[in-house]
Amino acid sequence: MTISDNLANRIRVSVSPWVPVDPRHSADWNDELSRTVSGANSAFLGDQWVATGNGGKSARDELRKLDRQIRDCRDGVWPVVISEALPEPMETRVLHRGNWQDKSGDVVLPATPSFLPPVGGQNTERRLTRLDLANWLVQADHPLTARVQMNRLWKHFFGTGLSAVLDDLGAQGQHPSHPELLDWLAVEFRESGWDMKHMVRLIVGSATYQQSARPSEQAVVTDPANIWLSHQNARRMEAEVIRDNALAIAGLLNLEIGGPPAFPYQPDDYYSQLQFPDRRYQADDDQQQFRRGIYMHWQRTFLHPMLANFDAPSREECTGMRIEANTPLQALTLLNDPTFVEAARKLAELSMKNEKPVSTGDEGSDSSTIQWLVRRVLGRDASEQETASLAEFLAGQRVECEKDADAAKALLKTGLSPVDDSFDPTELVARTELCRVLLNLHETITRY
Repeated sequence: MTISDNLANRIRVSVSPWVPVDPRHSADWNDELSRTVSGANSAFLGDQWVATGNGGKSARDELRKLDRQIRDCRDGVWPVVISEALPEPMETRVLHRGNWQDKSGDVVLPATPSFLPPVGGQNTERRLTRLDLANWLVQADHPLTARVQMNRLWKHFFGTGLSAVLDDLGAQGQHPSHPELLDWLAVEFRESGWDMKHMVRLIVGSATYQQSARPSEQAVVTDPANIWLSHQNARRMEAEVIRDNALAIAGLLNLEIGGPPAFPYQPDDYYSQLQFPDRRYQADDDQQQFRRGIYMHWQRTFLHPMLANFDAPSREECTGMRIEANTPLQALTLLNDPTFVEAARKLAELSMKNEKPVSTGDEGSDSSTIQWLVRRVLGRDASEQETASLAEFLAGQRVECEKDADAAKALLKTGLSPVDDSFDPTELVARTELCRVLLNLHETITRY
């Protein structure tokens, strides 16, 4: 390369192993480096030492992996496909006899239904936009938005909405069982500034919500559908909540908010019939594995087996109310799905960490262990009959584990969370089997 005009004296070349981990933030890196030179930031010096390869390739790769995670998902930002608005809206006409090629029909503009209040407070002669639609939905005289939302919130806490038809709160739906209550909730919701937390606290703090789910003999005869809310309604948890509940009980649930989808355990070759192109599912091998169900990856038409078995919708269409069914596959999922097996193992470890140091297999020790587990899983004390039955099962599992040590060791390898080697493996496996039973109970997956 030739440099003309005698400019060589203006070039400075330097070589250094110290480089910014993220070149996009080189200015911040220079500030940190200045603090390091002055002795105020020794941690930064260590990070740069690893980043430049002096700590070994594995350490550098791990640091870069963590850095990518921080950049890509810790801010809750994830790339999505969006459409760009056209400079001018497309012309829409009344189609004569449905013929989309016939341009003779009248031009129509965006408008609200005539039986609802018009868009207020604005010049409606201009073309309405999506912002107008959003403002119209929450304007003070709109009769539906707050009512629909409160009806759905009521369904969440009581199993059935004040109007049982959630997605058609109108003339063709079901008349509310308590119309004055629905009106009051809607007004309170609107006047609170559309504060959902306020409404949740209001409902769960009510005497109606805090009732027992056990109906009286008179209610069974006179109001079998519990329309008048004389007791709470027992109902099964939603699919995502069942998984979250098991992970929370075991102390595994990752409560991180935002970021990319999570990929939980899934059977091999489950996507073998999904082609164009072929897809290979890769389960997460870090704490992403234990994130809440709301962040689980959804593959359209190939819903995760656990979600499908517990009646989660496929998301191919909007579903206001899920249909619930009870099948043997649900019990098999709770017993054998790696997520629930791993949760059972971690719960067993928690029971061994939290108990008093008494001899293993002692009758008093087993009773104490069972009481602790039942309280953690079900939120109540175990009855004498339950304690005796579970203690007998636990003793039998200890015998089975000693007979087949290889199978016991294989069970402990389920999942990615490490096994605490300080515990007796036979006892840990036996308690894991006990915890699998507890996580499989009808009461565990039911809201009362």
